[in-house]
Amino acid sequence: MPVPLVPEPERVLVSERIGQLFHEGEGSRDRLEFTEYGAGERWVVLLHGQLMPRRMHQHLARALAAGGMHVVTLDLLGHGRSDRPADPLMYSTTAFAEQVVALLDHLGAEQAVVGGTSLGANVALEVAVVAPDRVRGLLLEMPVLDNALEAGILAFGPLLFAARFLPVSISALRLVTRPVPRGLVPFWVGIGLDTLDQRPAPMAAVVHGLFFGRIAPARRMRRAIGAPAMVVGHPADPIHPAADAAMLADEMPRARFVRARSILEWRVSPARLDGLALDFVRGCWSAAPASADDPRTA
Repeated sequence: MPVPLVPEPERVLVSERIGQLFHEGEGSRDRLEFTEYGAGERWVVLLHGQLMPRRMHQHLARALAAGGMHVVTLDLLGHGRSDRPADPLMYSTTAFAEQVVALLDHLGAEQAVVGGTSLGANVALEVAVVAPDRVRGLLLEMPVLDNALEAGILAFGPLLFAARFLPVSISALRLVTRPVPRGLVPFWVGIGLDTLDQRPAPMAAVVHGLFFGRIAPARRMRRAIGAPAMVVGHPADPIHPAADAAMLADEMPRARFVRARSILEWRVSPARLDGLALDFVRGCWSAAPASADDPRTA
């Protein structure tokens, strides 16, 4: 007898478009590049980790867009295919938050669920502080807060030293990794290669600007964020300790903490977290936005 075929899960195709905007900073006009997935008015903005490209969120963006969201992934200044000035004063979480608001203005999006990983999570928090009326919700993975200070110094201090005083090492690494065809290697290997594709001066400027600036809003500011939030943390990662994610979820009045099984879960087995993220984002858009009179935001 013939063996019955088990149908594959339904795949929903979504449109993908690359765009750009020019952000007017202090004495500069910088080009930022982004990718749109899907369509509609239920906007989601996803932000990458430090030195990483926006492509790291490609899978999640496609999953959310297949669920009916209009998703945008952005290369922040100094990252990916956006401009990379060599001035450390151009880089801070506040400056990055202003770039996200400029993106929303460019797209004509009144509000969005803003999310990100590591640096991207911290920038999303800044957006909720500088433009709370533009934030429908926060989808935060691996925020970098109080408990990550020592590990962050150990991880990014040598990078800053190498970029400043041994720039040939950064340039040599770029020469080796840049020619590798990204389509011939596994997805996350390609993301790693993209992350290593750095120029010494802009890389040093990014690390310097973030290293010596405010890495995240102060605790009193975080406690005043009224937007709903899903905060994802995982064990065994000193730079992104689960304690920081859990602490943030406790501080914010409408936040929920989700413990990932490991740092690899959302990379290699994303179905559970994708589903939770989609449910959360749908909930943000189905609920009425919080108002200044909402007691949950007091």
